[in-house]
Amino acid sequence: MNKQERIRGRLAARHRRECRFQWYGRTALGLAFVMLAVLMTSILVPGVQGFRQTQISLTAYVSGVPVNLSDAAAVAREALKQHFREVTARSERRQLLLMLAPGYERAAWNQLVAQEGYGEVRLWLPVNDALQRYHRTGEVTRGASPAQREWFDALRTIGSVRDAFHWDFFTRGDSRSPEKAGMGGSIMGTLFTMLICMGLALPVGVFAAVYLEEFARKGRLRDLIEVNINNLAAVPSIVFGLLGLAVFLSVFGLPRSSPLVGGMTLSLMVLPVIIIATRAALQAVPPSIRDGARALGASPLQVVAHHVLPLALPGILTGTILGMARAIGETAPLLMIGMVAFIADVPRGFTDPATAMPVQIFLWAGSPERGFAEKTASAILVLIVLLLALNALAIWLRRKYERRW
Repeated sequence: MNKQERIRGRLAARHRRECRFQWYGRTALGLAFVMLAVLMTSILVPGVQGFRQTQISLTAYVSGVPVNLSDAAAVAREALKQHFREVTARSERRQLLLMLAPGYERAAWNQLVAQEGYGEVRLWLPVNDALQRYHRTGEVTRGASPAQREWFDALRTIGSVRDAFHWDFFTRGDSRSPEKAGMGGSIMGTLFTMLICMGLALPVGVFAAVYLEEFARKGRLRDLIEVNINNLAAVPSIVFGLLGLAVFLSVFGLPRSSPLVGGMTLSLMVLPVIIIATRAALQAVPPSIRDGARALGASPLQVVAHHVLPLALPGILTGTILGMARAIGETAPLLMIGMVAFIADVPRGFTDPATAMPVQIFLWAGSPERGFAEKTASAILVLIVLLLALNALAIWLRRKYERRW
């Protein structure tokens, strides 16, 4: 074998290795996409169903708008009895009324008020979780008796059953029954928590980064602070939860399970991320900008405030948004400060008891009722959409305000 043949053999072997490496990469990407598709399918299929509610149509005859929820509930019950007049036994009537889901009186009230409640009024009322599952999958559970299924099939035959979008899912608080449970409380709790977190972490993080990068003298103290900041960014989130429990609750006695404490705890976790991102954005500003400002007589503070910070603002905002996105998805710190409690009411302030979206998902995932499985998937979809929106906003800000040098 001559030299040229050996060279061609080595080149062929190199090409085969490159082809194998590319094949490994394509296979890894394909497996990643397959696993992502399986994950999203397992969430999307039940999650979309969680946004919908099975309702039955009944005709009610009323002479005026109900005064309260009890009157609306009485109208709904009477409409159901009138539709099934052949049901006269007390035990059967009780089974008949149990077809309606908890909270049906609120739905009846809203429709009666909207239609002004005079004469013949058509009501769409939600059914219980067992009948809803029976309608969608045909599954028979103990919550739907044979008589209830027979009555429900009779309504379905005449077209008095539908699946409608469940708007109350986004306005109601948590509940022990899956039919009434909603994300309104956790959404407001997350909003209040993030406002506190951003209000504390953003100014402190930006000022600390500006001082370390622009004003602090190089030395051991600055090196020690930088090492500690980098280490804090890698600390597990539950450690910050323990810190919030020990300091904010035990020492300062702040209200437990409140967005105030949750936001302060998450701000400690997000602070190192904002500092690191802000310093990277400041370092990306060319030194010629600083030199030119100083040559024109600007003071060090004017150089930073008028020239460096405006140019570094896109990177600062991007780092802040990504830090907020990480905080929104955290559960462990909030569990440690008591935001895992069952909160039925929607919070109206920073000190009211509240929970957050990831904690709400954790609570619903551990509930024994099967109806909460769809609620859990729906809540996960809402959280994923929110995180994708925040990441898209960060990318948009980066591309819109980024300057190339």
